[in-house]
Amino acid sequence: MRLDKFLKVSRLIKRRTVANTVSDMGRVLVNGNPSKPAKQLKVGDIIEIEYANRTEKYEVLVVPMGNVSIQEASTLYKQIKEE
Repeated sequence: MRLDKFLKVSRLIKRRTVANTVSDMGRVLVNGNPSKPAKQLKVGDIIEIEYANRTEKYEVLVVPMGNVSIQEASTLYKQIKEE
């Protein structure tokens, strides 16, 4: 699944157009590398999203084939705690 679609489906970012914009700006890293919206994700990839004042890290647990319900969205990833 494409990075921008995963961010939308998992509800890490609300809209796909916003996910595209943020990725194009270089604020989304996959496995430590800036990634374009078309980057194909796989299980085990680490996504870092850089916000204005913090960076959030997530590990991809499941790559869905299509849309998922709101209840299932949080099961697609695991937030990695920074220590």
